[in-house]
Amino acid sequence: MVKKLIVMLVIATSLFMFAGCNYQSGNQTSTADSEDSILMGKINEYVSVRLTTDLSKLTEKEKQMIPILIEAADLIDGLYWEQTIGDKTAFLDTIQNPLMKQFAEINYGPWERLNGNKPFIPGFGEKPPGARFYPADMTKDEFKKWNDPNKTSQYTLIQRNEDNTLKSVWYHEAFSDQTGRAAELLSKAAELAEDPGLKKYLELRAKAFLNDNYFDSDMAWMNMKNNTIDFVIGPIENYEDELFGYKTAYEGVVLVKDQDWSKKLAKFAAFLPALQKNLPVDAKYKTEKPGTDSDLNAYDVVFVSGHANKVSKTIAINLPNDEKVQLAKGSRRLQLKNAMRAKFDHILLPIANVLIDSGQRGNIRFDAFFSNVMFHEVAHGLGIKKTITGKGTVREALKEKYSSFEEAKADILGLYMTTQLIAQGEVTDITAEDCFVTYMAGLFRSVRFGAASAHGKANMMCFNYFADNGAFERGTDGTYKVNFEKTRDAMNKWAAQVLKFEGDGDYDGASAYLQANGNIRENLQFDLDRLKTANIPIDIVYEQGTEVLGLSK
Repeated sequence: MVKKLIVMLVIATSLFMFAGCNYQSGNQTSTADSEDSILMGKINEYVSVRLTTDLSKLTEKEKQMIPILIEAADLIDGLYWEQTIGDKTAFLDTIQNPLMKQFAEINYGPWERLNGNKPFIPGFGEKPPGARFYPADMTKDEFKKWNDPNKTSQYTLIQRNEDNTLKSVWYHEAFSDQTGRAAELLSKAAELAEDPGLKKYLELRAKAFLNDNYFDSDMAWMNMKNNTIDFVIGPIENYEDELFGYKTAYEGVVLVKDQDWSKKLAKFAAFLPALQKNLPVDAKYKTEKPGTDSDLNAYDVVFVSGHANKVSKTIAINLPNDEKVQLAKGSRRLQLKNAMRAKFDHILLPIANVLIDSGQRGNIRFDAFFSNVMFHEVAHGLGIKKTITGKGTVREALKEKYSSFEEAKADILGLYMTTQLIAQGEVTDITAEDCFVTYMAGLFRSVRFGAASAHGKANMMCFNYFADNGAFERGTDGTYKVNFEKTRDAMNKWAAQVLKFEGDGDYDGASAYLQANGNIRENLQFDLDRLKTANIPIDIVYEQGTEVLGLSK
């Protein structure tokens, strides 16, 4: 009897253990399925867009040039990975889950860029504000006390010597293999260039990759007028450096000009001096004269890499960033028409159908969206580049806060310029009301980029300022209706406020304002969650390359 009882107990124990094993295995499977479901949901927040253009407008040599430019841009993509997380292949090889790997490629690392840079891969903490431009253990105080003439250069990495002291290393030295190869590819492309301006730019840009002196090539890029192929490449934007805002990240953008649209835009650069003079702010904040050699053109983007390819995707370009070039020549504004159209069709219109008052949805128009974005880029050239308080350039004075306020300035002055030109009869195919309502829908689109993005912070400040000044009303049905009179008044006052922060170089004031207003408030978050529930994409990702274009390498 005892023996039988023991046997039964062993069997029962075995069954329990087997059941337990099955339960744990099922739980692990359930956990894995849940993780995959979450990752798939995040990936589905991005809509895929094919980057193509009408190649029939290109000459045979231009068709031969594009694959070379794409190769150079793809090479530069690797440099951006180096600046953010390290070697791309080594990093991605550590990720076993294919969905997680795909999401990491979208975000250029383990941090979700449009969700406050929260880490989504186990083992990674907060995203370093200085990326890999500075030693991870370096403090701001240590950097400030260190005496080195090149430490604030846009083109140096800050590293440590063997004795643990800091040192500056030029990009072209730190990444010599890649920058040397990039220079070779640009020289090869220059041999095919039929346009003299493009040829000179590519030759000078090749040299710049070898010495980190980009001034001459920037000037040459400004002088290009008749080229159909365009190419933006190099260490350009400083958004990745959230520690000081000094260091620039690598990117590459291959473009094909839309000649017909560009002809329609050409006249607007001439209005810059008058628009600068009439800005709604005290005269001392608009004493500088913007360069009149600026131009406006529309393009199809056919390949994007590096910083320009991270989320959120850029839909317009305003370059060069060098203040010396801007004061001498102005800047060029490139409207990426196919990328802009994709965001309008797949994101902005669906947002409007959920959050904009039904009586004003007819004011949501692509031409208004295009104009708002275009003049956003133009507006970067307005205002002031040097502070009126002796604190150096606005960029130097506002440090890591500069990007958010510069984007806020461009955003609100872009709207201001558009409405001014409509009032003057220079823009005739849209109304100010179209621009105001489309701008409102555009704010909902861009505030979704969150607090980790300079553009997101800028748009949150704009949204909150408009909300506090009664520029719109939220109806009981959860839609927003624009009050045109109050919007115009808020536009002028907000423009003056931002221009004053920049002109004064008021770092403390700007920091406090951003802290208080560069965030998503509870009511807005509720409505943004409705957009997520409606499965409206947050951004676009690209299918791109020579195969997509139908070109051979």
